[in-house]
Amino acid sequence: MKMLSGKKAVITGASDGIGLGIAKAFAQNGADVLLIARDMEKLDKASAELTSYGVNIKTISVDLSNISAIEKVSIQILSEWNEIDILVNNVGIARFTPFSEVTESEFDLHLNLNVKAPYLLTQRLLPALEKAKGSIINISSYFAQRMLPGRPSTAYSLTKGAINSFTKALAYELGPKGIRVNAIAPGTVNTPLVQSNINRLSEEERAKFQESIKTIYPLGRIGEPDDIGGIAVYLASNEARWVTGSIINIDGGLTTT
Repeated sequence: MKMLSGKKAVITGASDGIGLGIAKAFAQNGADVLLIARDMEKLDKASAELTSYGVNIKTISVDLSNISAIEKVSIQILSEWNEIDILVNNVGIARFTPFSEVTESEFDLHLNLNVKAPYLLTQRLLPALEKAKGSIINISSYFAQRMLPGRPSTAYSLTKGAINSFTKALAYELGPKGIRVNAIAPGTVNTPLVQSNINRLSEEERAKFQESIKTIYPLGRIGEPDDIGGIAVYLASNEARWVTGSIINIDGGLTTT
């Protein structure tokens, strides 16, 4: 018996990286999945890959940094499914800009995509989650609790700290309704976004980053998207029926040092 057979999952930021890794793990475990992301071409590619697992895959292309689009996309989602077993709030952005150089527009982009989008989308989908007594999984980051030299992260860390607080507060509020709310806080994962940030570094900075991995990660490597899928499946499944309000570090031991 697959762990998520018969369940319906909505995943944001699902066309690549962590979101796609989670979608793949869900599909392998029998869940129907609705993928949400901006890039339709990447969504089509992801959908074709996941359909091979014999589950129902749907896609919606939308830019969730445009907060005014959330109402419309929520209506689209609910027109597909009036019960939602799993919501994964994965969409996000991370720009490592020195505090003195963060513009208001960059700050707002982090707030909109990393905080407002998951908050408001969850709120709009709440009736469908209530019907299913569903599971909400927010994607946080180790940057909510640990900083790294050379990686100025005030805007990003602020938003992920907000996600941790949101997770705990919402778990407390929705527990009586039978809805569980948890967060996964990954270490550095090899995603297109991370590669883009690494590519912005100078050659010397990149060399330092690669060397630091050997010392700050007890397991000696950064993560891969598939490393996050297993814990997401667990949190979404009935095996985690008494788990709520947890922030789970999946980071190769980074936050133990």
